Amino acid sequence: MRVYVPLTLSGLAEAHRSGELGPGPLDAYAVTPALREWYVSDDIEELEYAALNRAAQASLRQLAGNPQVARRRVVVAVDVPEGVAVADPDRGLDESALGEVRLAGPVPLTKAAAVHVDADDAEADVAAAAAALGAADQGDDDAQFVVDGAQDHDLMWFGVQEIPHVIG
Repeated sequence: MRVYVPLTLSGLAEAHRSGELGPGPLDAYAVTPALREWYVSDDIEELEYAALNRAAQASLRQLAGNPQVARRRVVVAVDVPEGVAVADPDRGLDESALGEVRLAGPVPLTKAAAVHVDADDAEADVAAAAAALGAADQGDDDAQFVVDGAQDHDLMWFGVQEIPHVIG
């Protein structure tokens, strides 16, 4: 099963140093039954893209909580055995939890399939979105517009062997 783990660049650097994503439990995103139902698609690529975007939003939340880290969203796609990623059944219908799963323990970085990171030219929009996230959560439409601006940037794809270059 493919899951998408939201991180920051410093979190990716730590994972590279330690050789694993963790410690657990880890929040991640995947194609869950609730995400399938919400997205109304049978196209697995579209569904995985939706899960990736949910993880990118979670990465933005991590950035908002850590103003000292680089303003670039990071998502690591990892393959885990079925049953390792568990969705909370009590939050299945909660729109904010669509695609959310939990991994009980750390995941070896050798299980990573790819790394997705914002390009340099997204940093200003991502920084603005991280700063506006709290107001957007409170219902401020202007702040939500700023947050949505970060989502206009697609994350770039990198092979796992490129992590040293990415964390530079």
